[in-house]
Amino acid sequence: MGLRCGMRTTKCQLLVTSLCVMLLGLSVATLSTVTHYGLHFTLLSNISLESNSYRVIHHTAFYFGICLSMTLILAALLSSAATVRESQLLTAMGFFCFALAFCGLIPAACWRYTHSTEVEDSMMDVYDLVYEEVRRNASSFRRHELTAIHEAFLCCGKHSPFGDTANVETKTCPSSQVRDVGQDCLQEIRDFLKKHMDFVSTLLGIAIGFTVYGMILTSFLWFSIHFSSNLDRKGKYILRER
Repeated sequence: MGLRCGMRTTKCQLLVTSLCVMLLGLSVATLSTVTHYGLHFTLLSNISLESNSYRVIHHTAFYFGICLSMTLILAALLSSAATVRESQLLTAMGFFCFALAFCGLIPAACWRYTHSTEVEDSMMDVYDLVYEEVRRNASSFRRHELTAIHEAFLCCGKHSPFGDTANVETKTCPSSQVRDVGQDCLQEIRDFLKKHMDFVSTLLGIAIGFTVYGMILTSFLWFSIHFSSNLDRKGKYILRER
């Protein structure tokens, strides 16, 4: 009786967790898509040189996010099906998907904190490259790219140790930003990226918590189904006629 009651409680908790994980997987997919196709990130990725690591990071983050979201959604679907059908096989597959997602989330979280400045530096390197090329030779192609960056980040120029930047910024800043010539675009890029990475960190933390909880619930449900089926078999008796 206690085992059946515990199984019902676990099933209810697992269904709620599966729904949350499903929403979490959709959120990760949305964030990955926004990161990959968003104006700010796409603009810098298209401008960056092959030697710059930002383009590699940009594409890797997208594919990792999509794979992670698919794994989370699959774990949620398998866990829901296992809860309804009380299937040990589906429960084991759900546990495996949760464990797979957990194994992907931990390295991602570690990379986020150990390489926190790498993405920031690579993005600012792209801006520095374009800005200095425009300042040196006033290339029309580079000037167009610099103007696009200023319009996207709503900033105007940077503090340069070489001086003589007013002419560049006047030609490439949006009309609404010309009066703020000298506003540091590098700081705007840094602030924008910090907000984005803070949201990523929050999502990673929530995902890790739900995957651990999902593994606990699926393992408990598997053992509950296993022992319940054994009790059902032991409780069957056959009466033989004399």
